[in-house]
Amino acid sequence: MHHLDKLQLTGENITLENLYVAAHSADLKVELAASAKAQMQKSRDYIESRIASGEVMYGVNTGFGAFSSVRISDSEIEQLQRNLIRSHSMGIGTPFSKTETRAMMILRANALAKGHSGIRPLVVEKILEFLNNDIIPVVPSQGSVGASGDLAPLSHLALTIIGEGEAWGTDGKIIPVQDLLQQKNITALELKAKEGLSMINGCQVMTSIGLLSLWEARRLLWMADLAGAMSLEGLRGSRKAFDPLISASRPHPGEAKTARNLIKLMGEQSEIGESHFTDDHRVQDAYSLRCMPAVHGAAKDAFRYIVKVLETEANSSTDNPLVFAEANKVLSCGNFHGMPVAHAMDFAGIAMSSQASISECRISKMISTQMSELPPFLTPHGGLNSGHMIVQVAAASLVSENKVLSHPASVDSIPTSAEKEDHVSMGTIAARKFTQILRNAENVVAMELLSATQALDLIAPLKPNAAVNAIHEHIRKTVPFAKEDRIFSKDVEAIKAMITSNELLKVIEKTVGPLEW
Repeated sequence: MHHLDKLQLTGENITLENLYVAAHSADLKVELAASAKAQMQKSRDYIESRIASGEVMYGVNTGFGAFSSVRISDSEIEQLQRNLIRSHSMGIGTPFSKTETRAMMILRANALAKGHSGIRPLVVEKILEFLNNDIIPVVPSQGSVGASGDLAPLSHLALTIIGEGEAWGTDGKIIPVQDLLQQKNITALELKAKEGLSMINGCQVMTSIGLLSLWEARRLLWMADLAGAMSLEGLRGSRKAFDPLISASRPHPGEAKTARNLIKLMGEQSEIGESHFTDDHRVQDAYSLRCMPAVHGAAKDAFRYIVKVLETEANSSTDNPLVFAEANKVLSCGNFHGMPVAHAMDFAGIAMSSQASISECRISKMISTQMSELPPFLTPHGGLNSGHMIVQVAAASLVSENKVLSHPASVDSIPTSAEKEDHVSMGTIAARKFTQILRNAENVVAMELLSATQALDLIAPLKPNAAVNAIHEHIRKTVPFAKEDRIFSKDVEAIKAMITSNELLKVIEKTVGPLEW
């Protein structure tokens, strides 16, 4: 993760990495680029000229949704915007974290910065003033169907910006935002025509949750390659299935990248690999070993596609109506609909569930003495000790849970707003589900690493090579070989912490260089 001191929003420059860095860096300053400010002002001037002419425009001087035919008088336009934010602040459930909400604020500001919403630059500047002064709204995580985007959660974000919502206090407690505004001498935003609607139309909640999780998912794909390489060595498997000739004959990009990663992690050869050739009965390994390039590679290909979809969404105009001043048009549209993100996040959940599943298969092979030719359940003294028996059971439980969570949210639709919004995406549900699938998968991969290090100890004095050896030694500094039973859940927690802190990734890169994805 690269260091970043400042992020200037142009409406077109959000990436997987700079969003992750900015969301996790409370000291990083986010600004509105001068070019974006000029484009926003041009759009605002155009809208004000249309209002002055007395024209009726949806969301500017009409009601919303099923009330779109109700004309609002000029004197009530500002009250209309406040009422919209108040009435739509219907989120419930556990709030999103400060980090997740920072990402939402950045994405919402960036979408508005494109200059197609017809609002004042002050709106974006106020969002960023709150962000840069650590005034982070409390946004409930449930209540969005992904229809006109993330209406309920984004309304809670907007409610705080106009001084009526709640924010996170310095001690982590939820407090009225007015308390923080007084402490920091910052004024709330006063909404003008169209600005309330523009603050809540879009998919920035599902997209921010998705992008933050995708950054961590990319890391887990590398950790899955590592765990697979360690398991293959622990099971004295063959490297033959990773020959580049094989990948070239089936040119999915992820397959070749995975094969190269595995060879890099294990080294071209090791003492364990050499021993494989003396065992005539080892003709072919199980699919969970032999097919790693195909399975892990398919996940990589899926996630690269998903990242592209969400980065596109992060740099899109998702308001309704959209303002095209140079074309002299204000167009009602459906760019707020969350289906592109919903499909992508459902795909992400499916791909990550598959990745966790093959990891559990390898744990199962290691604890089975018929498959591994190692002591049953990876314990030197079975019977008195149960060894990794329940490590595999716990992994199976998480994989099974992921199967339920992987049911796509986007295939469901419940009509809302008196049938006006008759087809909705459920994209925020898909993004939230994916985050839980990812957490489960992290634990499964940590379990595989635990079993693989135990297996490698049990085939000593044969030794692994390259990054597999370096990671084995690194884990053993904290998690010792299990001569007898202990509370293995603590070992899993320790290894998972090594994953999520990038500790293991740094050891890999120091030993053999960066991996591909």
